[in-house]
Amino acid sequence: MVQCYAEAARMLRAGSLIAYPTEAVWGLGCDPWNEAAVHRILAIKQRPVSKGLILVASGSDQITPLLGSLSDNLATKIQSIQPQATTWLTPDHSHWIPDWIKGDFDSVAIRISHHPIVVGLCQAFGKPLVSTSANRIGESPLTSRNDVVACFGEELDLVTEGVTGDASSPSSIRDLVTDQIFR
Repeated sequence: MVQCYAEAARMLRAGSLIAYPTEAVWGLGCDPWNEAAVHRILAIKQRPVSKGLILVASGSDQITPLLGSLSDNLATKIQSIQPQATTWLTPDHSHWIPDWIKGDFDSVAIRISHHPIVVGLCQAFGKPLVSTSANRIGESPLTSRNDVVACFGEELDLVTEGVTGDASSPSSIRDLVTDQIFR
């Protein structure tokens, strides 16, 4: 489905911005540790850094620094498969995640995805990547490749092939410690 996961990973490492399908909508992604790339995504979306961004991973092995400071129960919860894709607001006691990802928060929003394209991208990249909905602030998230290309055009370095999963809405967002639901 994706042109080449290895090529997409190379582009991410070089600071490129990509768009790819997720469980329900298309996402914009980049290397979360590349501050310039993150700020490019924020500018494209017209989103303030203070709001933070979601990260997506292919498995718990990609978020080990976050899991190390969690209780066994919380570590198990973040790794569990939920009926709906769930993004967990997770404490970052080790300060592993850059502030430009967390925004004004001490926690990081992270989801372990089972979407095959997301999994393939994260595995080829070797670490989590930014996963923010493909839309400008105040607009609805885009759900097709054609809409992403029409909206963002040359602002992105790569738009993968593929389709979204069968979820009818974006992931829920829950606090890992308190279970409070934010979306």
